[in-house]
Amino acid sequence: MIGAIQDTNNYKIMAVETDSFISDALKTMIRSAKYSLSKFLSLEEALSALKKETFDILILDFSIITDTKLTLLKEIRDYNLDLYIILLINSLDLPIPIKELKKLSVQGYCEKDDKLEQLPLFIEAAVKSINQMKTIKSINEELLQSKSKLEKAYLESVETLRYTVEAKDNYTKGHSDRVSAYSVLIGKSLGLPTSDIETLRIGGLFHDVGKIGISDSILLKNGKLTDEEYDEIKRHPIIGKNILSNAEIFEDIIPIVLYHHERYDGKGYPYGLSDKDIPFLARIVAVADAFDAMTSRRSYRDELDLEYVKEELKSKTGTQFDPIVTASFLNILNNEYRFIRDIKFSR
Repeated sequence: MIGAIQDTNNYKIMAVETDSFISDALKTMIRSAKYSLSKFLSLEEALSALKKETFDILILDFSIITDTKLTLLKEIRDYNLDLYIILLINSLDLPIPIKELKKLSVQGYCEKDDKLEQLPLFIEAAVKSINQMKTIKSINEELLQSKSKLEKAYLESVETLRYTVEAKDNYTKGHSDRVSAYSVLIGKSLGLPTSDIETLRIGGLFHDVGKIGISDSILLKNGKLTDEEYDEIKRHPIIGKNILSNAEIFEDIIPIVLYHHERYDGKGYPYGLSDKDIPFLARIVAVADAFDAMTSRRSYRDELDLEYVKEELKSKTGTQFDPIVTASFLNILNNEYRFIRDIKFSR
């Protein structure tokens, strides 16, 4: 006697079979349960239905599977990775392509020889597995939401630090916004992927966040810095890296923050890296940072003339700056200066 499945939550079962015996057996088993059963005569019909509504369990008669149908079964699996698949097999069906079926994550194999008496157990196992996966997903979603909230709070804290740094000195107000925008312009002119452009945008915004750890008496000094004071200033990339290392969301921009004062000839700081040892995005921000510093008014000087700045960039190509990055930025300055002007006077 085929047993009936005990009542439980509602689960949607799709059965793909052409055997009236299987059809009658399924009706008997599922009749008293809180299950909904949909029958299909082919995998094509099942796939079409799956694209319109969600199912939890697929019961499939192996006898209708051919090499072509295996491809369809793969498409079903790809369309619904959570679908629990139970295969109905017969000793006459051998050999079964176990290797291919494993790739499709078939979870259960129920023999038809015993009048499907084991099928209720397979369906109950499927339900337990589905419930476990739902629980795991729910826990993961809660963890992700908690992580997202923590990261958002940390991002807001770091953003506050960034504004605090710039608020200290009216002469550098808007510096990070402009460096970010210039860096994005260079990245786009070089044809970098969207992900790198976004990293440049955010990295430019936070490149100087480490200056929050530098004394105001040094940051705001009008005169020339002493060697000791300059050594203190040179700590800000490492301070910035340490601040940002506490949140995974800043992982991609840390190389920009840490290395944007390295020089192409190896005479920069904090580590004296050179050439291609300096991450490429940091080399871009280095040029954008220097350009904004030269074209911004300071307490001890007015902004420098654009033609003078362009000559400075040219003269330091291959020493302070990456040649490819500098050439790209000079091209923008010479041929598309309106973009630079828009950035300069809007921030």
